Amino acid sequence: MQILVCDDESLIRDVIKEYLLIEKFQVFEASNGLEAIEVVANKDIDLVIMDIMMPKMDGYQAIKEIKKIKDIPFIMLTARSEEFDKLLGFDIGADDYVTKPFSPKELVARVKAVTKRFQNEEISFVYEDLVLDDLAHEVKVDGEIIDLTPKEYELLKYFMQNKNIALSRDTILSNIWGYDFYGDERTVDTHVKTLRNNLGKYRDNIKTVRGMGYKFEVKEKN
Repeated sequence: MQILVCDDESLIRDVIKEYLLIEKFQVFEASNGLEAIEVVANKDIDLVIMDIMMPKMDGYQAIKEIKKIKDIPFIMLTARSEEFDKLLGFDIGADDYVTKPFSPKELVARVKAVTKRFQNEEISFVYEDLVLDDLAHEVKVDGEIIDLTPKEYELLKYFMQNKNIALSRDTILSNIWGYDFYGDERTVDTHVKTLRNNLGKYRDNIKTVRGMGYKFEVKEKN
């Protein structure tokens, strides 16, 4: 599981990172809201620990922008403790709230609780008659199960999680095959081709972004 820690104080990031690494989380860092947005746009982040008061872009605005990219849980981290700040954080989509100074062990416990709750909610991804049921680990088109390889399944899930977002081949390689993969970008093209062939009437929803990669394009309901 990949966690983004966003705080303008490097010491706080280091402490949080140390405790998260002990629990086998993969950790990314950002020192302001703008950096956080860039990380989420390019990495498959599962949860964000977000400070409120930061330079360039504060945590409130960063959460609003990130929610446009991907629906992921947030834990707000701040030295401010007024009720108004907490309510504002929850209003914009924060899932939990921790006030500085904090216990790193308590923060890790909150991370586990939030991710578990969020994962239990996100067990399927649906677009019209295309359904990816992550609990059953199967994909159906028009109610019929389609046969996908493990990588094709992971690729489709990643596309559906990031609908309407242009994903570079390098980003796809990193998130699906991992950083230690020794193949090249043609691996992505090959798997996208076979995945399209298996999706039937939804094959054209996987659009090629010329000179970059792919995106799973869907029409949003009004």
